Amino acid sequence: MLGTDWKAEAEHGGYYQAVATGVYRQHGLEVTLRQGGPQVNHAQLLAAGRLDFNLAPNSFIPLNFVQEKIPLVAVAAIFQKDPSVLIAHPGQGNDSLAALKGKPIMIGSDTRITSWVFLKSKFGYTDDQIRPYTFSVAPFLADPNTVQQGYLSSEPFTIEAQGVKPVVLLLADAGYSSYGSLIQTSDKLVREKPDLVQRFVDGSIEGWYSYLYGDPAPANAMIKRDNPEMTDALLAYGIAKIKEYGIVDSGDAKIDGIGAMTEARWREFFDTMANAGIYPKDLDFRKAFTLQFVDKKVGMKP
Repeated sequence: MLGTDWKAEAEHGGYYQAVATGVYRQHGLEVTLRQGGPQVNHAQLLAAGRLDFNLAPNSFIPLNFVQEKIPLVAVAAIFQKDPSVLIAHPGQGNDSLAALKGKPIMIGSDTRITSWVFLKSKFGYTDDQIRPYTFSVAPFLADPNTVQQGYLSSEPFTIEAQGVKPVVLLLADAGYSSYGSLIQTSDKLVREKPDLVQRFVDGSIEGWYSYLYGDPAPANAMIKRDNPEMTDALLAYGIAKIKEYGIVDSGDAKIDGIGAMTEARWREFFDTMANAGIYPKDLDFRKAFTLQFVDKKVGMKP
């Protein structure tokens, strides 16, 4: 069983595709997907052995587990780029992350301890810029001077539907090196059933190639069944943005295949956050991940 990191959406398309098209079954697996959401703690269920795998939305989560001595490990990074964005109105001079220094920005409490730390260290943002974010775009639409956090394939779609073409600034393209959609499992499963972990990782990777470059209809039908709020238009927008910005298939994934991770990139991310005081500098960041199951060019077309 895989626990996702939010309600079913295009960002989970490859996993749904692997179920819907029988890819997991071809790897000898019967996989059930369990949706995440605001009140769902899948990491807790994974640690308790109630899930086999879950998705971590960023690189902080596996490092936090190391710090808390919770024996979970990241085995693949399906997103080479974290889809976190800042969104501004056009024509206000807010068209770069550097330009937003000193300006009020609506962010949630989780963001304060994740990507905001990067923005402070890279661009000199300060905590007095922070305004509360209610997870509604209404305050943004009401005031052209506002800036807010968002997710590449979500809030911009909602804002565009209201007739505003927003400025969308992807943090990853400014050097924010967090991975996204990290597949996590227990140290125990890696140790005792590495073959099962490998088959799950391979099946997920193949599902993602199929979803992005084949016919996504089988996955989309399942996503809409799990999450009736999803529309065809929003799913199509999500897929288009994932491809346009290289969320899944860019960087190391172009060389070693979807899911790719490197120790160098983990080190860079860890060093940035340790220097910002998020982690002790002597934390063994290598315990957060294993490269045992990725970088094998699985599913890549010659």
